[in-house]
Amino acid sequence: MYRLTVSKDGLGDYYTLQEAINAVPYNVSAEIVIKEGIYREKIFSDKKDLTIIGEGKVLITYSDGARELLADGKKRGTFRSFTAFFSGEKLRLENITIQNSAGSGKDVGQAVALYLDVDIAELFNVNLYGAQDTLFLAPLPENEREKNGFYGPRFKTERKRTKTVIEKGEIRGSVDFIFGGGDAVFKDVLITSIDEGYVAAPSGHKEWEGLVFENCVFSSPTSMIEKVYLIRPWRDEGKAKFFRCSFGPHINKKLFSPWPGREDKAELSTFIVEDSKFI
Repeated sequence: MYRLTVSKDGLGDYYTLQEAINAVPYNVSAEIVIKEGIYREKIFSDKKDLTIIGEGKVLITYSDGARELLADGKKRGTFRSFTAFFSGEKLRLENITIQNSAGSGKDVGQAVALYLDVDIAELFNVNLYGAQDTLFLAPLPENEREKNGFYGPRFKTERKRTKTVIEKGEIRGSVDFIFGGGDAVFKDVLITSIDEGYVAAPSGHKEWEGLVFENCVFSSPTSMIEKVYLIRPWRDEGKAKFFRCSFGPHINKKLFSPWPGREDKAELSTFIVEDSKFI
């Protein structure tokens, strides 16, 4: 196992997480320990087998938004707005917070905190903070609905199935803040809506597992009443299932909303709620 440390006090192997990731050879298993601190970095990782563990309070934060105009006059777009991007075969994240601090989607558009394009990913006690499109679970859908809508790290690659397990921690956002085509299981996760919108926007294939929420609590720090839906499928066959979950008063009693303009395709999606309750 290849082991490295990152520390803001200069006592680790590296001062920034990106430097440590860059130092890892692709074909080795590596563990990076991050010491407590605030790391203002935009992370890009394409390593085969990587574990990142936080010690104390570790915050990785950046503030790119989709509507930002770049030097070429084009907008950054959703899939270049990430604070942290990970691909590869295996990833484990523990005890860290990843944030996109760009602001409200009404102002900055989509702003991804974590973009996962890993074959198998495990997150334990990880907090993901953002607003619109906080967590993206690859793969992308096969086809765009708007030109260059998928422009980013993997927009031309083969759409491969991925698997993610997220246990404990918090995911915070507003609109479609857990989205994508990957299979993912969320266990004992606090799901926090900071504004009206939609929690999950799945786009995977019908025969795939989709998004599965187990023993999760859906809460809001606001006084919203029925302003948030659990799901609106980003693509027609999107799947989301909720088992033994608790829903705050901000969740609309209808639970499900079709994608605007795709109301006639709503029956193609899969939406299951079992042994769950409003609190």
